[in-house]
Amino acid sequence: MGKKQKRKVELVAISDVHLGTYGCQAGELVRYLKSIKPETLVLNGDIIDIWQFKKSYFPKDHLRVIKRLVKMMSSGTKVYYLTGNHDEFLRRFSDFAMADFHLCDTLTLTLNNKRAWFFHGDVFDASMNYAKWLAKLGGWGYDLLILLNGTVNKVLTLLGRERMSFSKKIKNSVKTAVAYVGKFEETAAAFAAAKGYDYVVCGHIHQPAMRQVFTDKGTILYLNSGDWVENLTALEYNEGAWSIHEHIPEWQYRVDLEDDAEEEDDSDHGVALPSQEIMLEKVTRILNA
Repeated sequence: MGKKQKRKVELVAISDVHLGTYGCQAGELVRYLKSIKPETLVLNGDIIDIWQFKKSYFPKDHLRVIKRLVKMMSSGTKVYYLTGNHDEFLRRFSDFAMADFHLCDTLTLTLNNKRAWFFHGDVFDASMNYAKWLAKLGGWGYDLLILLNGTVNKVLTLLGRERMSFSKKIKNSVKTAVAYVGKFEETAAAFAAAKGYDYVVCGHIHQPAMRQVFTDKGTILYLNSGDWVENLTALEYNEGAWSIHEHIPEWQYRVDLEDDAEEEDDSDHGVALPSQEIMLEKVTRILNA
């Protein structure tokens, strides 16, 4: 069977992958990246979760994401890595460029004579500016919630029941969380409009979105690429139009994209997925701390 044809896309933006955490859906991201051939790929922050990085946990699928990105660059895709709060360590190397790889904090692109402003969005997060320890604690708690959610969903799948998202239910039921998302979107749009942009493209809040926002400085299209922990979404731009791509996970619909020869070779020395015993030990230690 031959390889499936890749979709050609002018620009793709993804964010909040959180490589190095239990919640990261790296395998699904690899499948998505292997299905497309973008001219430009914008990695809009929190790709590697340096806050929660552990040497004992960086599975093979997480390494395959990095390998896939390198392969895409070698095949002509221009990659922009924009720093986020979870990978803020990289900000000391901002404005670094090598061949088709660019590391920066913000990015401006002109698309069909319209200006797009890309940045992660943590600059609008009060907890990042005034209580970073609280934000880090929240990140730890979120990862634990995703780990617990994954276990529950495995049981639901075996029982033939519909999977559920704990964090989405919490976000949608807590008024302050809903208000925070709305405020974030309005603030990002207002800043972008004041600077004369047509599009503002963010990540950070794990909430995929595409909507027109009306400000005192004019109307702007607010876009958010979502995440690869729960929503499995990306922004795609093609022929003058934006869209939100929602990846269908393998458990829902098996996508059998052929592996490249070098990826079929298991000789790369990736770190194996921790055993269930090690994972349980980690969770127990966290809960007893």
